[in-house]
Amino acid sequence: MKATLIYGAGDVRVETVPDPKLHEPTDAIVRVLRSCVCGSDLWPYQAKPAQDHGDRIGHEFLGVVEETGSDVTGLKAGDVVVAPFVWADNTCDFCQEGLQTSCRHGGGWGAPGVDGGQGEAVRVPQAAGTLVKLPVGEDSALLPSLLTLSDVFPTGHHCAVTAGVNARTTVTVIGDGAVGLSAVLAAKRLGAERIILMGRHADRTDLGRDFGATDVVSERGDEGVERVRELTGGDGTHVVLECVGLRPAIETAFGIVRNGGTVSRVGVPQYPDVPADFGVFFRNITLTGGVAPARAYIEELLPDILDGSVDPGRVFDRTVALDDVASGYQAMADRTALKVLIQP
Repeated sequence: MKATLIYGAGDVRVETVPDPKLHEPTDAIVRVLRSCVCGSDLWPYQAKPAQDHGDRIGHEFLGVVEETGSDVTGLKAGDVVVAPFVWADNTCDFCQEGLQTSCRHGGGWGAPGVDGGQGEAVRVPQAAGTLVKLPVGEDSALLPSLLTLSDVFPTGHHCAVTAGVNARTTVTVIGDGAVGLSAVLAAKRLGAERIILMGRHADRTDLGRDFGATDVVSERGDEGVERVRELTGGDGTHVVLECVGLRPAIETAFGIVRNGGTVSRVGVPQYPDVPADFGVFFRNITLTGGVAPARAYIEELLPDILDGSVDPGRVFDRTVALDDVASGYQAMADRTALKVLIQP
């Protein structure tokens, strides 16, 4: 079969690799219907040292079950399923606490010996706990939105949930990428009536307004902090959802959060230290967030996609064939695409 491999910065290739086979009785083989490029895939795409062998890549996919191991229950060949961005047994103590990202028997896609999601098929470890059956056919128009359940929509939801977003909280979202826009959608879904989106790409912030943003702030740094405070009577917002992962973003978050408020970060941090000094401490600011346990949220978010209440698949603004995946990476790196859908 064909699959995507990354050899180093800017060097993504589609090559023929061995077809996946069942290794354990808890495995399943899934034929991929849709996958995509994540913003976090751009970090190795921009900085990975060159090497003479390629690593499998991709952690967001949905597809059709082709084969199951003898211990897999609740799934059968022909089922359409979505896979969270980590695999997990969904039965250990951490999973039962809703923290599948810390599963005692789980792991990540593309790790040594594990397939990546950007290919024609995937061996899924711990399939019964990982995969979620979807009540749709292979040709459903909902596939793009259902694919967001793999990562980006639950990540935005996690950001809003850990921050305690509700109808009484004002919210600022930092970042107009796919996660930031998903955070806007999640905050709106949880009842927030005032949502300020910080971003400077008009096509993205327009989508953010469709998702529920009431205000857009294009300024950055001190100017951005001042603008948000102007919009909030000088106080800032109760909640800030930081969806970028760069130091200026977390500094802005602390600058615009209201005293006693909460900053939640889900942008993969590209800085070693959090700039939370005495001033942040004295203002009683809470810092939360972290990697999203997507599996914990899928059943909650799925019905709203199925009934059309939300349409998170609108974050996909470009579709490429698997053979053209390198162009999808470049488009996202160049900011000419928001999020790229891959159709094998």
